[in-house]
Amino acid sequence: MSASKVYFTNFRAHNFENMLDKLRRLCKTAGMESMDFQDKFTAIKMHFGEPGNLAFLRPNYARVLVDYVKKLGGKPYLTDCNTLYVGMRSNAVDHLQAADFNGFTPQTVGCHVLIGDGLKGTDEVHVPVKGDYVRSAKIGRAVMDADVFLSLTHFKGHEAAGFGGALKNIGMGCGSFDGKKEMHASSNPAVDRSGCVGCGICIENCAHGAIKMDEGKAAIDTSKCVGCGRCVGACPEKTIHFMNDQANEILVKKIAEYAQAVLDGRPHFHVSLIMDVSPYCDCHAENDAPIIPDIGMLASFDPVALDQACADLANKEKPIRGSMLDEMSHTNPGDHFNAIFNDTNWQVGLEHAEKLGIGTREYELIDIK
Repeated sequence: MSASKVYFTNFRAHNFENMLDKLRRLCKTAGMESMDFQDKFTAIKMHFGEPGNLAFLRPNYARVLVDYVKKLGGKPYLTDCNTLYVGMRSNAVDHLQAADFNGFTPQTVGCHVLIGDGLKGTDEVHVPVKGDYVRSAKIGRAVMDADVFLSLTHFKGHEAAGFGGALKNIGMGCGSFDGKKEMHASSNPAVDRSGCVGCGICIENCAHGAIKMDEGKAAIDTSKCVGCGRCVGACPEKTIHFMNDQANEILVKKIAEYAQAVLDGRPHFHVSLIMDVSPYCDCHAENDAPIIPDIGMLASFDPVALDQACADLANKEKPIRGSMLDEMSHTNPGDHFNAIFNDTNWQVGLEHAEKLGIGTREYELIDIK
């Protein structure tokens, strides 16, 4: 497979072109107008941010894609699916309130916001997949009903996947409630009781009542646990870990297989912004300080090449002083994302996506200035 083209522009702006104009020009130069949008339902998949998180992408960026799709004759809508986690995004009613709270309304973004898997995360389509782990991906119906699929991604760190890029936005983000459970089901976590201080933060972060205190120490009921790993990332003492050492690698492979289910057989285009690169996913109500400086905006028809380019650009940057990466960079100086989360391996996910034929890790970076 030949190298894919990934288009890049930095965050410099001028009095004749603001950042939103520049994003529109990026999409145009990357070839978005070559797609047939006429009378096509167009899903724009993005993350609306957990209330309290301030690193998510502003609605203004979504409005650029919405207006562009409308100009090209399409019928756009913003979408995301419900979560397994604590917070306001585990059902459609609260999820829409969270989106509204963070500024994603029909008035601000110029289109409707649809929760992809319905009220309780059960409105799903089973999509056949010939993967190593997934045979039938469970994808939100409002995602699969779209004629055209666009992703708008906030590139950031992630405690289980290494980073959250386009593939995670697509694969994990479009999975229904049961789909997310399937992706996370590689292993249940366990507590090292000798290091547990009984702070209870893991209990606060478990949406399924799977963790309780036993003689002042956390204990996990594996019959209730869905394997989401939220407690692993939340534990300040780092005493919770997956029982399967390969859990995170299996997770990113499953994410790739779910992404294939979403993308296969229909036109798709992808935009990623490397800004406010928090160590944690936007699912967290706390985003922590950015780990590297803002870099720029990228667009491509190939989400694999896009993720690889984003990772390469990010890894060239020096850590921001006082950030989590600044504190942890000594653990793996060549890989910022493995440095902050040592048990992750994002490369495996991109390798698997390439094997599945979603795209290629080989890319040509085209700077449009």
